[in-house]
Amino acid sequence: MVTNQGRGAARASAVTITRSSATTESRAMPTGPHASTPAPTPGAPLGEKRTLRLQWAPSAAPRIRRELVEDLVARGVSAPVIDESEIVVSELVANAIRHARPLTDGAIRVHWKVKNNVVEVEVSDGGGPTVPRPAPPTTWGPGGRGLRIVRSLAHEWGVIEDPNGRTVWASLGGPSRRRSH
Repeated sequence: MVTNQGRGAARASAVTITRSSATTESRAMPTGPHASTPAPTPGAPLGEKRTLRLQWAPSAAPRIRRELVEDLVARGVSAPVIDESEIVVSELVANAIRHARPLTDGAIRVHWKVKNNVVEVEVSDGGGPTVPRPAPPTTWGPGGRGLRIVRSLAHEWGVIEDPNGRTVWASLGGPSRRRSH
């Protein structure tokens, strides 16, 4: 089952990073909040896909954010898209850890790719009792804003259900290349 929504509608030893093309080196981020985005570097092809698997735990979120931001900076993605991607992946990971189960290997999987300054990010988990959807706005509620934040920042987002779990994805900086709707 695939649903699609448009705009408006660990531990280091437990980390697996997969790259679908050439290996990239670790690079330090520029000082400041992504204010100066460097040009793409030769070790970070724009079409390269990245996958990160971390042990299922709240401590996975900072590592995932750091890896994503460092990779997007190295690829020369624009600063606003980097900032939006960082916020969206944080919300998706937090939701997966709070509301779903881990994958069968006890991990959470985050996958992203970049093409033409559009970042598509996916967070996969073992599924949960409910389908992710934005909660109605509340004035004093302590939570329930995550997917509304995702909806407001992402050009498109959606949920893919499969027998082994669930993937929530978002496209930032432009439309997704997915055509599931």
